[in-house]
Amino acid sequence: MLQSLVAGFSGEAQEVCQKVTMDLLELEREGIDNEALSKVYTRLARHLHTLKGSAASLGLQDLSSIAHKLEDALAPLRKDIQPMPRSLVDMLLHGLDLFLLRAQAHADGRGDALPDPTAALAQLVADAPPPEAAAGNASAAEAAPANAPVKAAPASQAAPASVSLADEDADAGWRVAAPQVTALMREVERLREFRMRLEDRLRDVSKAVELLTARELLAPTARARAVLASVTAGVRADGHEASDIVDSLEEGLKSITTRPVRNILEPLQRMVRDLSRQLGKQARLSVVGAEVSLDRRLLEKLKGAMVHLLRNAVDHGIEMPDERERAGKHHEGALTLRVEQQGNILFLELSDDGRGIDPQQVRASAERKGLITAEEGARMHETQMRDLIFRPGFSTRTDVTDTSGRGVGLDAVRAAAESMQGRIEVVSTKGSGTRFILTVPMELGSSPVLTVRVIDTAVGLPMLAVESTQLASQENLRIGRMKTQVEYNGQLVPVVDLGARLGLRASAPPSEGQPLIIVQSGGKRMALAVDSVVGDRDLVIRPLPAEVREVPSYQGAAILSRGELLLILRPGWVVAEAAPTAVAMPQSRRALVVDDSLTARALHRAMLEAGGFTVHLAASGARAMERLQTESYDVIICDLEMEEMNGTEVIAKLRTQPDTRDIPVILVSANDSAGARARGMSAGADGFLSKRECAAGRLLSEVLDVMSRRGARA
Repeated sequence: MLQSLVAGFSGEAQEVCQKVTMDLLELEREGIDNEALSKVYTRLARHLHTLKGSAASLGLQDLSSIAHKLEDALAPLRKDIQPMPRSLVDMLLHGLDLFLLRAQAHADGRGDALPDPTAALAQLVADAPPPEAAAGNASAAEAAPANAPVKAAPASQAAPASVSLADEDADAGWRVAAPQVTALMREVERLREFRMRLEDRLRDVSKAVELLTARELLAPTARARAVLASVTAGVRADGHEASDIVDSLEEGLKSITTRPVRNILEPLQRMVRDLSRQLGKQARLSVVGAEVSLDRRLLEKLKGAMVHLLRNAVDHGIEMPDERERAGKHHEGALTLRVEQQGNILFLELSDDGRGIDPQQVRASAERKGLITAEEGARMHETQMRDLIFRPGFSTRTDVTDTSGRGVGLDAVRAAAESMQGRIEVVSTKGSGTRFILTVPMELGSSPVLTVRVIDTAVGLPMLAVESTQLASQENLRIGRMKTQVEYNGQLVPVVDLGARLGLRASAPPSEGQPLIIVQSGGKRMALAVDSVVGDRDLVIRPLPAEVREVPSYQGAAILSRGELLLILRPGWVVAEAAPTAVAMPQSRRALVVDDSLTARALHRAMLEAGGFTVHLAASGARAMERLQTESYDVIICDLEMEEMNGTEVIAKLRTQPDTRDIPVILVSANDSAGARARGMSAGADGFLSKRECAAGRLLSEVLDVMSRRGARA
């Protein structure tokens, strides 16, 4: 029983010590006023007293002694409010480290083997500045307790109110494997999809009632309508209850499987502080969006990446204080870590106001270490040079230090990002600073999605990126020669026609009453003109397959109640200023996409429609042959590997029939080997692309190329 209480106390102590650490870092900050100082000192003293009382109540006298010593060191400064010297902050932080190490040992049942803490406490006192120097005008008598021998308070004197003890069932619980929780979440997702189907069935019943009423069969159908109305009401009530159950299940599972990002980010603030001092620099980390909750497993993977990025920023990015002042900067470097979730995509952005990345220096270092040749370096543009920092073995250091020079760091970050099916980018301006943007898909749970329609195409927008919706009017629009803007919260926001952005039609100013969706991402806003707003729903957004994950416009896809695929737009792409390249093509051009992957079909369709094609889809080779009996096409894009009839078999059938033998065919495949390419071309294909090449934007240009070549031969 006592051991379970000690284990519970150890967990609580970690949380309290983290709060104390944050308070100490706040006290170290420059320019804090006396009122704020007083509040922090009061809070800090309360936390230390809680640690002391809780430890004493469990008979952990060594821990109580450490907390008491820390209280004594704090007392003079609390009496005469003043900023805390950094040397005293060091001593208190070391004391917290000692406290936590011993608390964990007690929780593991190793408390009896611990050495007496007297020597460690004496070292803490020796490391602390004299109380008179720390407290300024504090008297020697007042300061004496800080250096006095510590006598821990007996357990009977501990204040029960300061202790949060676990009850007798503290050791009750279940140990569940992660795959089991994931499987349970998948069942919740199935329930959510079932609820959507239920809503669709309800709408079908309502339409049936309306149809009976519209036919003026009031008397003959009165009983049927009454029954249908009753069933409709019951199904609607059941749907609401099912929705509540699904929401409760999902929230419960999220509370079990997720933790706030602050759990890994706040401890990093001390790491930044300690590393800065070690290097003779000054830097402070600010965190924005720490309240976002993530899968615990994802958090653990992100923690290592964040440590590497922060150490790199402090070591390589932030300059020495005197160098910063000469450059007109504040002597303390600013690091900002921003966390943002948009649908199923997590964005982590670390920025610093340091010296930035010198592409030429990076190139020279890479050449010196043999990572690239001089000829390769000469052909690189600045973005490619900056990306060299992610190469294994790269470092700009010529010597090895405790923090860098071994060529291990940013390559580990990229490897971690790729292991999470994410990616990392770097943007830097020499002399002004650097930004690292880590993008990672999240798997568990649903996300609110707004579905909009352009012509006959439906797409989704993560609701977290949608600020508002409004209707276009003469009063709120500002139409100029080069751009259209709309008034929004006292500002003018650019208006973009989503149909034109997707390449479905020519751009035109919004008409009166046309819906406008205000979307924000990365500090940018854009008003999207759409044809209609379908509504918002909680959907499970799946990451795109690896072969097409680099398509810039889409971040994932969701399956609707009737099995339709809804592609989810990437907000960052939506608000980007660069317009997509328009391809002049007559609307009469027709393409057939044959692929047994639902996602691949949808993505190929989106790319071809952006080029002005009318696109039909077939999920198998047999279905494609059926379509070709009644439809004609200018080009066929076919998957090489399909179960019933593969791509080479489709080509063989096409070439034997007079009506189809001259249609250009492009084979696509996830297999980019020379053998697969040779097999496809020898079968009679006009072109061959890997799905990765398609994702990189090669599909449309290849289609135009093979059509041109086939036309020239004809």
